[in-house]
Amino acid sequence: MSFLLLIFKNTFRNKVRSFLAVIGIAIGIATIVGLGALSNGIITSFDKTMHVGGADFSILSKQQNETGINPYGTSTFSEDWLNKIKEIQGVKDAKGIYLATLPVEGKLLAVGGFDYKDLKSRDNSLIDGRNISENANNEVIIGKLASESLNKGVGDELSIGEDKFEIVGISESGNSNQDSSIYTLLSVIQKMVKDEKSLSMISVYVEKGADIKGVAKTIEDKYGENISTVTSVSDVKRMDDLVNMIKGVSLAISLLAIIIGGIGIINTMIMTVFERTREIGVLKAVGWSRTKILSMILGESIVLTLFSAVIGSIIGVIVLETLVAIGIMGNTLNPVFTLETFIQGFEVAILVGLIGGLYPALRASKLTPTEALRYE
Repeated sequence: MSFLLLIFKNTFRNKVRSFLAVIGIAIGIATIVGLGALSNGIITSFDKTMHVGGADFSILSKQQNETGINPYGTSTFSEDWLNKIKEIQGVKDAKGIYLATLPVEGKLLAVGGFDYKDLKSRDNSLIDGRNISENANNEVIIGKLASESLNKGVGDELSIGEDKFEIVGISESGNSNQDSSIYTLLSVIQKMVKDEKSLSMISVYVEKGADIKGVAKTIEDKYGENISTVTSVSDVKRMDDLVNMIKGVSLAISLLAIIIGGIGIINTMIMTVFERTREIGVLKAVGWSRTKILSMILGESIVLTLFSAVIGSIIGVIVLETLVAIGIMGNTLNPVFTLETFIQGFEVAILVGLIGGLYPALRASKLTPTEALRYE
């Protein structure tokens, strides 16, 4: 029997004890994987929103307004900024957007206002109905997920705040945020929230071959006191705070998993060493070195925690996907599992194995053959 096969076989010799140790560590790993996937989901969804319609980057107000209706927590700014941005060298086009979180049929949903031409450019995302008419003041397009959530379809009446609208189309983009939103004309939403001639975001398109970062820096250098260019989640305080909070909770759970899992592994491996004291004595008597004994016990500890990482990762994926399937996670927050997420879980598992198995391994390696063989 090879040394590695012996380690694996010894790890699960006491099945009940190994099972309890695996479950304890797996729960911590599952939580780490789950929170990592949620954080990735927020970043991915935000990135798609910031580059809606193929925009190279977006512009938000520099002023924070945490109590406002803008989902990004920033104040609105004048439509005059559109012309200023279009005049920047390297900018091909700039489109104004108004985003607001409003009560829709008793639920708070994102409502977006776009220029008529921008809405027309989204015809390919319509899966039912038609686009909004150019001068309509009571028509909306509803995302597929919002349609399912509200149980509304083309031709139905939709209440947004105190106003009534007709649903003329249903769209699907593949972005959960956009598919959970409502769309109407820019002028309509501005009037609805009594903030006419204002924007909450500008989508910027640069000329072919232009340096995107260079254009964004030019805008920041010229107008940085009033507006901010946004290319990633870290550029928006509210989104960045949310992601950092999730990462902080994940770090805290990682440390807790290391502590609790480490204690559990120490207990499991110490009991293993006690039960196999005579066996270890025999191995030493036939020529096994201290290093080989230490490697065997430490290897068993790491195998146990790696198995826990596999089980924990599977549990994390199943639980999150189940929550999404039954609607508990809502329509706008979809987890995104990446290799980095799972690597983090396995890194914690290996660290738990090393910390938890080191003391029992050292204890086993220091046993003398005569002392071990006399043990009852």
